[in-house]
Formats: sequence, C-alpha cells, structure tokens
Amino acid sequence: MCARASEPARTKTTAREIHAVPRVFVTPARRAPGEPLAVGHLAAARMRTRARFSVRRTYYGVGRVLLAVAGVIALLGYFDYVLGFATFAVYNYFSYFTVLSGMAAVVAFVAGAIVAFTRAVDPVWLDWFRLLVTTYIIVSGIVFLTIVIQSSSRDYTIEVPWSSQLLHFWIPGIALLDWLTDAGKARLPWTATAWVMLVPGLWGAFTLVRGGLVGWYPYFFLDPAQVSGPLETLLYSLVAVVLFTGIAAVLTATSRLPPQPWRRAAPARSGSELP
Repeated sequence: MCARASEPARTKTTAREIHAVPRVFVTPARRAPGEPLAVGHLAAARMRTRARFSVRRTYYGVGRVLLAVAGVIALLGYFDYVLGFATFAVYNYFSYFTVLSGMAAVVAFVAGAIVAFTRAVDPVWLDWFRLLVTTYIIVSGIVFLTIVIQSSSRDYTIEVPWSSQLLHFWIPGIALLDWLTDAGKARLPWTATAWVMLVPGLWGAFTLVRGGLVGWYPYFFLDPAQVSGPLETLLYSLVAVVLFTGIAAVLTATSRLPPQPWRRAAPARSGSELP
C-alpha cells in the first residue's frame, strides 16, 4: 500500500516538473559575410548558379546557330561572286584555305550549338576542333587583310564583297569572342598547339603540287611567277607558321584559366566563392 500511495505523488511531481520547463524559441542567426553556408543554403545557391549558367549556355547555342547560318550564306555568296569571273574554274573554289576553313567552321558552330543546348561543359574533342577551326579562320582573315593592304600600294586593287567580309572579318571576330567568353569550354593541353599545323601543312603541300600541274595558285605568295624566288615563299610560310602557332597558343592559354565556380569539381565552401 505504501508503494501504491507513493506512485501518484511521483507522477504528479514529474508532470509539474515537465510543465514548469520554460519554452525556448531559437531564431536562426544571419550568416555573416565569409561565414560558411549551411548545406541547404549551399545547395540552393549552386542550383541558382547552374540555372543562370544554363540560360547563358542557351544564348551561346543560339549564337552559334546564327553563326553557322551566316557561314553558309557567306560561302554561297562568295561562290556566286567568283562565278562572275571568266577565268574562274569551279573546282578552284575549294582550293582556297578560306573556303575550306569556312566550311569546317560551319560544322564546328553546329556541333558547338548542339552541345551548348544539351550540356553544361564542352567535351574535350569538341574544343580541340573549335580551337583548330577558330585559329584557321582568324589566320585567313589576317592574311587576306594583309593582301588587301599590299594591293593598295601596287598597281591593282582587290574587291571585298559582303560575302568576303563575312568570311574574313565578321565571322572570325565573333568566333574569337565566342571562344574568349565561353565559360563552358574544356581545359585543353598545350599539345593542342602542336597539332594546329597539320592541316595547313597538308594543304600547302597539296596546293604547291597541284599548282605546278594546273598552273594556278590560290594565293600570290605560293605562285613562283609572283614572288622573287623560293626564299620569299619560304619566308611567307614561316610567317604563317608563327601566326598559326601563336594564335593557337593564346586560345589554348585562355582555356586553361582558372575555372568558374559552376565548373569546380569540389563544391564551394563559402559564400564568397559563389557568384
């Protein structure tokens, strides 16, 4: 009976003690600048960053589609322009390095647009291709501009129709801007610079052999009849090598710059590392 009498007393005391415990409401403190983010906040911030980056990649995809369309229009327009010359042969059209690099650029723009629409980061193979093509069309523009400037100091002039302006100046300039500002491009190795001379070397050898057979060269510095001798042709070729490798090295270097936050392998650990 004593045990039964003491049980209610302990029960009442325990209940009074429970009701007597004060209620404490904890309000979350604001995060100070530089203080690490909580896991939930960090995930939300990364999702917002990726969403903004996805929209940006879509813009790049649309821009590359427009570049591809402009490239096709420029190639067709330039073909129509050269058809107006009585001495022009259709098969010579595809001997111009500008035309070949322009067609490769259209393929690169289309592939780059598809990847930009579907992926956050370019695959390495695509940016290898983009590096080569961007280098080729930039060098083509520089060489053509040099030829136009030199013609003004001689007794002949070179017309620059709208199609040629697109191929030599506008498209290379916008492609360069695309490369420099694209945060989704892959990190390329320095060995990519060495490969840039493969296509120009093969094209140069083919052009010299073919020119000797048909008596026609796409550029004056390859034509023995328009230069002082083989040494001048060699000098122009060395300048071209410097241009190709120099521009490719600059483009490769820009791909190796520190990555943006959305491309880091490890998650950002503080709010200051997020945009």
